[in-house]
Amino acid sequence: MNTPVKTLLAGVIGCAMSIPTMAAEFSVEVVNLTRGIYFTPIMVAAHTPDAKLFESGQPASTELAQMAEGGNIDGVASILTSIGATQSPNPAGGLLAPGASATAELNTDAATGNTVLSVVAMMLPTNDGFIGLNSLPIPTEPGRYVFNVNGYDAGTEANDELVGSGAPGEAGFPAPGPVLTASGSNGTGISASAENYVHIHRGVIGDTDPTGGVSDIDSVVHRWLNPVARVIVTVK
Repeated sequence: MNTPVKTLLAGVIGCAMSIPTMAAEFSVEVVNLTRGIYFTPIMVAAHTPDAKLFESGQPASTELAQMAEGGNIDGVASILTSIGATQSPNPAGGLLAPGASATAELNTDAATGNTVLSVVAMMLPTNDGFIGLNSLPIPTEPGRYVFNVNGYDAGTEANDELVGSGAPGEAGFPAPGPVLTASGSNGTGISASAENYVHIHRGVIGDTDPTGGVSDIDSVVHRWLNPVARVIVTVK
């Protein structure tokens, strides 16, 4: 089996790379394109090209699982800090509601070599779904650049679609404030198992029974298809 691609969350080994000759000032706007999905605190980060926040088809790291299952970006932030990434955590100041947007301002000095952009945030209500922009080369010419972003499944938790603690390793999804209001209760649970690798999310199943059924997710409100987010990079 081939050696997995190194990720930010599994250790980074330095390598030779082309470093830009000028600092790059740019903004990153994240737009929630869904009808009824909330994004937990967003992590926006510029880092070196030899690192990735996640790799499709490969197991998620502990830090990615913490973000995807419970919305906790502290572990991701710690790793990013340790490798000298330029980051803007939680630009929305909490949950990003459907149809809303949040903007982060970044400045990557030439000496850092932080020339690619990653954006992640948990999607609620899902068990371990997250938006994922993965190591996008940051444009160097001034202008406005638009990228559509898919929802991924971390593969670390079974998609039972039941309200729970949101703690890593525990079943169920967290349901703060507006998410709990729009969700159901007393579901029996979707029959599923964890896939143990990161992949494009299948979307949620849900049902229309607010006090029972198989799922605590409202299929009328919370069903979604990709893309789920739009990232707009404006280079100054």
